[in-house]
Amino acid sequence: MNTMSDRTDPLAYLGDEIADLKAKALYRPLRVMSGPQAPRTVMDGRPVISLSSNNYLGLATHPHLVEAALRATRDLGVGSGAVRTIAGTMELHEELERRLAIFKHVEATLTFQSGFTANSGVIPTITGERDLIVSDELNHASIIDGVRLSKASRAVFPHRDVDGLEKVLRESRATGGPQGAYEHVLVITDGVFSMDGDIAPLAGICEVAERYEAAVMIDDAHASGVLGRNGRGTVDHFGLHGRVDIQVGTLSKAVGVLGGYVAGRQHLRDYLVQRARPFLFSTSHPPAVVAACLAALDILEGDPERIERLWENTRFFKAGLAGLGFDTGVSETPITPVIVGSSENAGRLSERLMELGVFAQAVVYPTVALDRARIRTIVSSEHTRDELQACLDAFAAAGRELRLI
Repeated sequence: MNTMSDRTDPLAYLGDEIADLKAKALYRPLRVMSGPQAPRTVMDGRPVISLSSNNYLGLATHPHLVEAALRATRDLGVGSGAVRTIAGTMELHEELERRLAIFKHVEATLTFQSGFTANSGVIPTITGERDLIVSDELNHASIIDGVRLSKASRAVFPHRDVDGLEKVLRESRATGGPQGAYEHVLVITDGVFSMDGDIAPLAGICEVAERYEAAVMIDDAHASGVLGRNGRGTVDHFGLHGRVDIQVGTLSKAVGVLGGYVAGRQHLRDYLVQRARPFLFSTSHPPAVVAACLAALDILEGDPERIERLWENTRFFKAGLAGLGFDTGVSETPITPVIVGSSENAGRLSERLMELGVFAQAVVYPTVALDRARIRTIVSSEHTRDELQACLDAFAAAGRELRLI
């Protein structure tokens, strides 16, 4: 018996909101994958070539990771049983954090349940009422939410604009907050911006921040496993070790598994263990996840050819899209947007590509601006040249049919 049918639904307005989203072509139904997270998979029952996965290096299905996960499950079970500060810290957790610190050339790291919780954990934990946070205007939603959770004052600088950052810092030094001069200043930027695929001008950001004695934090989710030696990220890419105070990385994209981490000095890790709420109040990763992450680090350190293949495929695919006349924006990385303007255009293009055997998801407002809707494509190291050419052929056919090129 449906006990809710006898009362008025106080959430009925949500149905109206959904109808409004559909009318504006902003409603995004969930696609359901029944195949592996691989270049060729099955989406909504249809065989497709996928261009929408963050599995940059194909590690999500790598036999070395699969075997490590199975072995850890057989030996240690399916769950960790508790938060880290009670009974949820296993030797595997400590080993992963030790390996990540070596990999990132920092004193210490601390893992979180996701990259999102890493940002929402570290930002409000290390800032307070007498502090200032200065954030790039196109930073990821997890950074924005982390800033909102903080009691610090906040300011935004224009995207990738080092001079704009300096202006904000100069003005903050002159005026201070409502209680006087700011006690601490934290500058935050993405390393690779997830919608446009461009890279932060990190060297310039560090120079300006050092001039104003501000700490620098970078979210390297889409640079982890992609930029730098063996995929060490943006800091390594620019040779800025020791000049970025906080690095947030992900274990969910190129690493192929799940989770996030914060890398920096030992006292940063120690303080987060004591005060970061997502860490304190969330059960730790199960053994299979941690073991698979360790196996992924083995591959990153021992098989750099995967990253080379990723970039070869990236160059081929970008050149193909540009040759067809599509607007790919300012992308510098394997994230290549195909910008088509309206959400209606993006939705129609995505659907037509699906009919042609290519899964490439539309991205619309509020993720991007209303007039900057797009198909966001991501190639992997495991796409074959024939698969990428088939995708380009599908883009050509769909783009011409819809009069987008």
